[in-house]
Amino acid sequence: MIEIDAAFDEAGLLRSCTVRGHAYAGAAGRDIVCAAVSILAGTAFRTLAEQEGIQLRGGAAERGRFCMETRYSPEGKDFLKGAGAFLINGLQSVSELYPEYCTLRIQRRK
Repeated sequence: MIEIDAAFDEAGLLRSCTVRGHAYAGAAGRDIVCAAVSILAGTAFRTLAEQEGIQLRGGAAERGRFCMETRYSPEGKDFLKGAGAFLINGLQSVSELYPEYCTLRIQRRK
């Protein structure tokens, strides 16, 4: 099972996303659920890393584990809002299509 925890701040901006586990929905290297989650998380990380006004910490330290923490300045706020929404909507789609292999928990911080 893939477990995803995401946290947003009071402004609705992504502050962290942690992905743990494997879906085991298919053979190694052919698991569509793992592939979808990996591509979404990795692409979000790479895209945010290139953006002015956004600082990232984390990455994929090992297979089956990904962590991203964000900090932003005013010039990165709008981009982070859009990128965070895209990432979470994508991950939510995967968890809704494959609930037996992937769960998503979203926390709103104050």
